Amino acid sequence: MDYSLYSYSLSVALPLMIFFGFYLLFGRTPDKAIFGNFLRSRRIMGTALLLLAANYSVHFFFEIRFKSVNSAILMNLSTYFLCYYLFSSAMITLLDRFYITRKRSRTHIILWIIFSTLSGVVLLLLPGGAVQNVALLALAVWLVIYGLVLARRVIVAYHRAVRIFDDTHSDDIGAYIEWLSIFTYWALIFGVGCGLFTFLPDEYVFIWILSSVPFYIYLFCSYMNYLLFYEQVESVFESEMSSVGTDVFQKEQKDIEAPSHYAEISEKIAAWIDADGYVSPGLTIKELSETLHTNRTYLSGYIKSTYNVSFRDWVTSLRIEYAKRLLDKFPELTIADVSSKSGFQSPSHFIRLFREREDCSPAKWRKTRV
Repeated sequence: MDYSLYSYSLSVALPLMIFFGFYLLFGRTPDKAIFGNFLRSRRIMGTALLLLAANYSVHFFFEIRFKSVNSAILMNLSTYFLCYYLFSSAMITLLDRFYITRKRSRTHIILWIIFSTLSGVVLLLLPGGAVQNVALLALAVWLVIYGLVLARRVIVAYHRAVRIFDDTHSDDIGAYIEWLSIFTYWALIFGVGCGLFTFLPDEYVFIWILSSVPFYIYLFCSYMNYLLFYEQVESVFESEMSSVGTDVFQKEQKDIEAPSHYAEISEKIAAWIDADGYVSPGLTIKELSETLHTNRTYLSGYIKSTYNVSFRDWVTSLRIEYAKRLLDKFPELTIADVSSKSGFQSPSHFIRLFREREDCSPAKWRKTRV
């Protein structure tokens, strides 16, 4: 094995891991109560990075890989198993503040102890041969399945959050948490890959070390960028939590009468559309229900049953049609003007949504109308 390549890869990854870990653990956040959940998530992630950095340090300073391969594999397996849980917990905490409980934490710690103990028995006590290889394969399968289960929980929580945003807000709030989905799939590939790389011959060890560099850079930058949008996203979560109890009570009390209210809602929505009420920036279903003097649950049910789309998609369609009228009737308006007058978050957001629905940009669509 080329020891220099192995050492160089560790010397690149280790300083980054230590810096990112300590910054996520101790870096300052705005002094507002709403950032408490973000801080908890970031500290969990920082702890995970420092655990991995400690793993890298042992490899780098003590060269354990060259002295006892089985000990190195044991350390890697134990570290990855624990970090899988820390990574998933940090992600889900941003989407569900009640995810981390004492019972759940205790369960995963016990699983980690069992996994680490069995790994130690297999790697350090069993003689090399077919039996040990089969046992190692079983441990690898366990590690992969564990990672898949945790990754699935993150993705489920992510899609649940996006569904809440789309059903209640006209703006694309889900875009602010899209990095969680990207990171989870990347973490799944990277994490499972690292777990498998630890069994590879020594000459390939540097691969899993170097592959961690872009992975953790993306993680760190995503956390820093999300700090700009976190307050807005968390405000939506808090708003929805405060509305759940009222909505459930109203639904239970009046669900039987709901269809009879749809005719009245239909008339009110028609008048609201005629008045171009949908171009109001930052529109929410709560605001619309108050404007129409109707029950929010009824309104949401009406939109889903009548248009078969989410609230955001419904409003976006209305805004796109409004924007097309502006593009057609007022050629002097710029794309930015049309975007603003139609209620979109930004010109780039308007162009992206327009292209998705019309298969061309607003500017190109306008030219076809000349």
